[in-house]
Amino acid sequence: MIDYRFALLSSVAVLAAASAQPVLAQDVPGESTASEQGEATPQAQIIVTGTRRTDRTVAESPVPIDVIGGDQMTENGYTDTNRILNQLVPSFNFPQPSITDGTDAVRPATLRGLAPDQTLVLVNGKRRHTSALLNLNGSVGRGSAAVDLNTIPPIAIERIEVLRDGASSQYGSDAIAGVINIQLRKREGNKAQVTYGKYITTMDDVLQQGGPVIGPNGQPVLDANAGAGDVYQLTDNGQERKRRDGGTLTLATSLGLPVGPGGYLNFALQYQDRNPTNRSAADPRRQYPFVGGLVDPRELTIDRYTHRYGDAKTTDFTAFLNAGYELSPSAELYTFASYNVRDSDAAGFYRRANDARNRDFSASTTTFVPYYADGFLPIITGDIEDIAAAAGVRGQFGDEWNYDLSVVYGTNRFGFGVENSFNVSFGQQSQRKFDAGSLRFGQTTANLDIQKTFDLGIGNGVSVAFGTEYRNENFRIVAGDFQSYAGGPFIANGAPAGAQVFPGFRPANEVDESRNSKAAYLELETDLTDALTIQLAGRYEDFSDFGDTVNGKAAARFEPIDGIALRGSISTGFRAPSLQQQYYATTSTNNVNGTLIEILTVPVNSPVAVALGSQPLQPEKSTNWSAGATFSMIPGLNITADYYNIDIKDRIVVTEILQGPAVLALLQQNGFNNVSSARFFVNGIDTRTRGYEIVGTYRVPEMGLGNISLTAGFSHNKTKITDAAVLPTLPGLTLFGRQESLRLIRGQPRTKLNFGLDWDSGIFGFTARTNRFGEVLIPGADEARDQTLGKQWVTDLELRAKVMERLEFAVGANNVFDSYPDRVRYGLVDGQNYGQNGYFIPFSQFSPSGFNGRFVYGRVSLDF
Repeated sequence: MIDYRFALLSSVAVLAAASAQPVLAQDVPGESTASEQGEATPQAQIIVTGTRRTDRTVAESPVPIDVIGGDQMTENGYTDTNRILNQLVPSFNFPQPSITDGTDAVRPATLRGLAPDQTLVLVNGKRRHTSALLNLNGSVGRGSAAVDLNTIPPIAIERIEVLRDGASSQYGSDAIAGVINIQLRKREGNKAQVTYGKYITTMDDVLQQGGPVIGPNGQPVLDANAGAGDVYQLTDNGQERKRRDGGTLTLATSLGLPVGPGGYLNFALQYQDRNPTNRSAADPRRQYPFVGGLVDPRELTIDRYTHRYGDAKTTDFTAFLNAGYELSPSAELYTFASYNVRDSDAAGFYRRANDARNRDFSASTTTFVPYYADGFLPIITGDIEDIAAAAGVRGQFGDEWNYDLSVVYGTNRFGFGVENSFNVSFGQQSQRKFDAGSLRFGQTTANLDIQKTFDLGIGNGVSVAFGTEYRNENFRIVAGDFQSYAGGPFIANGAPAGAQVFPGFRPANEVDESRNSKAAYLELETDLTDALTIQLAGRYEDFSDFGDTVNGKAAARFEPIDGIALRGSISTGFRAPSLQQQYYATTSTNNVNGTLIEILTVPVNSPVAVALGSQPLQPEKSTNWSAGATFSMIPGLNITADYYNIDIKDRIVVTEILQGPAVLALLQQNGFNNVSSARFFVNGIDTRTRGYEIVGTYRVPEMGLGNISLTAGFSHNKTKITDAAVLPTLPGLTLFGRQESLRLIRGQPRTKLNFGLDWDSGIFGFTARTNRFGEVLIPGADEARDQTLGKQWVTDLELRAKVMERLEFAVGANNVFDSYPDRVRYGLVDGQNYGQNGYFIPFSQFSPSGFNGRFVYGRVSLDF
């Protein structure tokens, strides 16, 4: 593999050498300089999201839009975009799950409590391709394939516009919750940053523990609160567990150069090397088989911290290009491109020495002999490659007709590997390292957008925008090594097939499916008077796999008094079922109570799914409406408040594992005698999400204290399931069970409150942010075993000093007060048995702030 660290260090060195002859800044048409951006109020910024007018500002928008500047992205200890947005946007949620297979490497984020794939992501106003990965484990966003925002480094970003309103009629599929539009850097000037940080934390309510407490008989003492099984009382020193891990080095640079009199070229690189974190607790369960009815002596000495629960180990390299060249005063050629490669290393559940999944059938088929004498921790590796490229021409023709013609291509590949594992059914003939196959997704999008403002004697003119779009998508599954999925000679003895922790994709799972869509839209917008803005939009879209859809939107803003305005919108929207949801397939063999069960995740058009009553997936359909008010009568102060209601019909979800006598009988009637359970995607539920958001910003007048900016935001939303589908062949069968329903409606915080302070004076700068995340429900097997995670405050601080004109040092801490979510319950609590996982997995993956604790960092920045 290429040493990307060396490559990036070399580029930083070259740029540093170039700083001896600095480039003089020149204005890029349509862009303000860094100093101008610093002086302008956010509400006066021109926006390009939610409107195709060329003169619309944030303050004039009829729908809510957050604008996040590039400096806010780079003045941070975190260097991945999702975590930064989680700090800054009240309605944005980014939980950080662990032990969730590929989701450990590509973690999804959500907006307004909806699914990750119900938010459209644009780069420079162009649709971004999604990840090939389908999130199928028990994390927030289960069943979705979303855009991986962490493939876009903060140093490449000029600003981010977050449109919090339905926009399918303007941009097409996915824009139900809103739109995140990432604008890449255009400004001239060069910048290099080196950031290093690590977690220095004490795990709340998790004791540092050692071996078992020994009873008078010389045997370990059992924990009477465990509920069942051999769980031992462990010794402890009375101190909470301290961790010093997750060291993260980020090297980033951005080079901005002029190209001709009106062109620009910006090239950004980022290399990130992140070590894993581990927030597991000691595992008190019996690890070894009994020896003559007594515990194995190794039970007393084994290191009980056998699991790894936290961030995966990752190595990331990303390159971004953003360039434009003025062909003539009325035409600009532009292009942008990105390349990202990521290697990840995430742990699965530890297999104990006495675990049936650690049995060596080669040694004995009658007595238990472990394959790994002391158990093993299987590792899932991810080999991810993400590529995108865009080219287009925009400008004016005729009498002030604006046009933009572009083509964008994007592709994502996720290759799965398994290490430190084995295939139980092959015994000693098994590999220990496997290629488990890969997922691949590609997307090509062509757009033509045309806009002109007509003077019809109405207000300041009517903006008319129309255009077309063609999109082609492809999804592939590639099979893994034979042993990664196959059943070996010992499968007849009850041994499970496939690589432990992640059985590979089989040849029967391979797919290569494509589809295309064609769309046309019309958008009208006008300021009827100085006080009234009206916006209308409509879109027709036709998909090759499920047909066509028509959507519309109406929005208005009324400002009867300068500084006080009312605004609202109503729209219909849709989200097309992804190819991943339609064609994802995998098979695993589980040994349940001595019986081998083939569990299939099958496409909806497969014979198994059809036999169970599946129907072709249809698009999700939404009806959005919102109403709000804005206040800006006091200089420097802006407050917005918006209420919204989002009804979604036919939401796409993955079913429970369908099994039981009725399922088995139906499958056998259709000739599937070797299949006893299956799951697939369905248009399974209707939901309603209601909420409100309040956002305020205040730029304190200059009083000799420097520049002070204050921000505050509050988000509240609630989702409920209004209807659920039933398979026509099996009435009454539960498609979407209690736990999955609660994961969807209560697995994210209903409230989020944030405050921010930015201060700059002379050479010094200071930033403070704090977020309060609301309650989250961890669904149990029944209502009695549900657990609510309480509210949690997380505070971030950073101090900067510009010791030279071009050199700045910064130190800070994310989660400076080392806050943790509530510990999950385990064993017997108030008469309820919460199981044993909570002993060694102390924090829930639903925690909206993660569970890593305090992150301390330093950063050096050089402008040249």
